Amino acid sequence: MAAPWLENLSESLGSPEPAVRLIFSILIGYPFALVYRSFFFYQPPAVIHLFHTFSGLALATFNFAGSQIYHSAVCILVQFLMLRLMGRTVTAVLSSFSFQMLYLLAGYYYTATEEYDIKWTMPHCVLTLKLIGLAFDYYDGGKEPAELSSQQKSAALPSVLSLLEVCGFSYFYGGFLVGPQFTLRSYQRLVAGELSDCPGKPPNSVLPALKSLSLGFLFLIIFAIFSPHYQESYYLTDEYDAQPFWYRCVFILIWAKIILYKYVCCWLIAEGVCILTGLGYNGVRDGKHQWDACANMKVWLFETTPLFGGTIASFNINTNAWAARHVFKRLRFLGNKMLSHVSTLFFLTIWHGLHSGYILCFSMEFFIITVERQAQALVQDSPTLTKLANSSLYPLIYVIQQFIHWLFMGYALVPFCIFSYDKWLKVYTSVYFCGHVFFLVAFLIMPYLRKALVPKKERSQHKQD
Repeated sequence: MAAPWLENLSESLGSPEPAVRLIFSILIGYPFALVYRSFFFYQPPAVIHLFHTFSGLALATFNFAGSQIYHSAVCILVQFLMLRLMGRTVTAVLSSFSFQMLYLLAGYYYTATEEYDIKWTMPHCVLTLKLIGLAFDYYDGGKEPAELSSQQKSAALPSVLSLLEVCGFSYFYGGFLVGPQFTLRSYQRLVAGELSDCPGKPPNSVLPALKSLSLGFLFLIIFAIFSPHYQESYYLTDEYDAQPFWYRCVFILIWAKIILYKYVCCWLIAEGVCILTGLGYNGVRDGKHQWDACANMKVWLFETTPLFGGTIASFNINTNAWAARHVFKRLRFLGNKMLSHVSTLFFLTIWHGLHSGYILCFSMEFFIITVERQAQALVQDSPTLTKLANSSLYPLIYVIQQFIHWLFMGYALVPFCIFSYDKWLKVYTSVYFCGHVFFLVAFLIMPYLRKALVPKKERSQHKQD
């Protein structure tokens, strides 16, 4: 049953109660982090694990009542037993991957609705990656160091794990609900007091944490002000269909910017919690202590890049890094980067859910990135286009490029946010499938543009490379 104060707060903000609960729960991480710094920092590891476990369980109970809170406990226990019983084997990795993904997909199937709901599957998809990554890292801990990459070495787990340790890692309040992803090795270093600018003492991270919190609040305010005016439901109205074509396209562009801010604000606020505890500490670079180990956003790049690849590189960084480390790079045996890339995107598609909109979104992403890379290579190889890109006309080119970038970023996000086939097809029909047409035409004419704009010598060298 909802608390009266939560009902009143959600009504005054005009937001669904589960969303208010989620934001409130992420913010509770700050007092939890302060309690950890003040009372638990010097405690034995077992005590710290218990604090993190019970604080995470408290957040789960606050957000997801009834039997929903048991799903995470079941998966954590099964994961621990598989690693203990199967050891550091390929069988353990494959069993962990299969069980955790099937459990998540079953959750998606049995709780699916026509809208995006905040329910137990939301933090569970974060937990699924954690537990699968744990199996990979435990497996790597049994290998010789010479067999591992630098990334694998830093995350490998040579020691035997305890159930309490795995629970503390899984329920850690800084990453339980919305991420970020981090390794158990990083969590072990946090518990050991190593993740600090003054090892053995609580980190001097209050100001960096407040900076992340403030930035998160700024995006939260922007989202709260503008999101009521840019709802996905408007796409399905007769009023939207009656608008001019240019208006429908501009609405998609602005909607995309606003809708992504709900993810940006959550990740920035959660990052601040991780920084406050010390988990965000990332060593010294250029003589300065860095606090970006748990950064899920590169805000400046996100706001300024005119490239689709730049937006992807600045958004949901830790999840993308997890997919690159545990899917893309481990598919090296396929001997084909393109196939590895497609397989990674397919994994991310089903990890997000079972709706057709996810498939369309990620396939569109793959196609857009492919065309963009071809266009970048064309500009780089063509003296005429290189000169134009470095001329005084670039500010105008930048504005046009940004318009195209955010228009078609929003175009690809439409099925991601409204899920079902009949809905996203209606929206795409209303804008005449302009995104598909634009990039298909660009893909088809790219060879002819290269032939016309790139000198023959450069084309021959490019083919040899």
